[in-house]
Amino acid sequence: MSQSATWDHPEPLAVESAPVPEYGSGSLADLLPTLAAGMGVPGTTAAIPELTAADRNCVFLIDGLGWEQIKDHADEAPYLHALLGSSRGGTGRPLTAGYPATTATSLASVGTGLPPGAHGLPGYTVRNPATGALMNQLRWQPWTEPKSWQPYPTIFQLAQDAGVHAAQVSSPTFQNTPLTKVALSGGTFHGRLTGEERMDLAAEQLAAGDRSLVYTYYAELDGAGHRYGVASDTWRGQLMYVDRLVQRLADQLPPRSALYVTADHGMIDVPFDEDHRIDFDADWELRAGVALLGGEGRARHVYAVRGAENDVLTCWREVLGEQFWVASRDEAIGAGWFGPKIDERVYDRLGDVIAAARDDVLIIASEREPKESAMVGNHGSMTPAEQLVPLLEVRS
Repeated sequence: MSQSATWDHPEPLAVESAPVPEYGSGSLADLLPTLAAGMGVPGTTAAIPELTAADRNCVFLIDGLGWEQIKDHADEAPYLHALLGSSRGGTGRPLTAGYPATTATSLASVGTGLPPGAHGLPGYTVRNPATGALMNQLRWQPWTEPKSWQPYPTIFQLAQDAGVHAAQVSSPTFQNTPLTKVALSGGTFHGRLTGEERMDLAAEQLAAGDRSLVYTYYAELDGAGHRYGVASDTWRGQLMYVDRLVQRLADQLPPRSALYVTADHGMIDVPFDEDHRIDFDADWELRAGVALLGGEGRARHVYAVRGAENDVLTCWREVLGEQFWVASRDEAIGAGWFGPKIDERVYDRLGDVIAAARDDVLIIASEREPKESAMVGNHGSMTPAEQLVPLLEVRS
């Protein structure tokens, strides 16, 4: 029997009740434009006015490190936890990641300074209108010409054009990926294997120019969360390591520098039972009229068979009840989930129906997405644990 067949369907959540990201004033997409504007880069605007301009700016993005996770783990991350307040000469506040709160979307928002509805990477997997097939925007499969998919320049490119020393310091694996090209290119890329090497080189790159914009990245915390959960010893061990990396970089800041620690999303552990993991592949009600299932477990893009859009919307609202915000494409756009406006080229990448989890629940697909369906830690939606990411500042 399907999961949905056993439920009494409660009153659906109103689309307007979803906590929309703070685009234009307090989202990830606002960070780099604010820093670049402080260095006099044309075409950029200081959208986060409380940030004081610095000549040298470094953004350290830690994949999967939400604001709520730092708050809950003071023992494992004492340095980061102290930065939540105003100690150590810095300030701390949360930003909203943007919807969905997932890596490909967030990295594009960071690098371009644009919300998802403009840069056009609005999910983990979305439909390519040109082919009708799902495209994985993290792995860039199947391959799609990057420039046509995301045509806007990055903030690093604008900074380089304005004479700012721009650099990215990350794993060598990411140097030539399409996601790096569309989201983070501009200036020079420096591949280093270990976290310590990245911190040391990021500090060197900051000092390399009178005005500098440097980005560095660490992914392994996110991997530990997906495999073992944010309650696991493995994840806690990674957090302890990340805490030491941040302090290592902060201790090496050259004069007139600001370090900003942030993330692409937080994470939530979801129990392995039928109450919390609704299997699309085993649920005839949810499958009815659906041509493609995109997105990820907590942030689904649902592409309906032509003519079945309204029926799919009605069914998903009835089945998912109060556990998800379920919106039509136009309702989600109107509510501002993807930003204040949607580029025309992006419109058909969005699902006919969009489902964002409110509770600790997933829509898995055990047959078509076996690896993703087995993850302990998950993200994507608009709950504080996923949506709020840190903006922690250290200045020299």
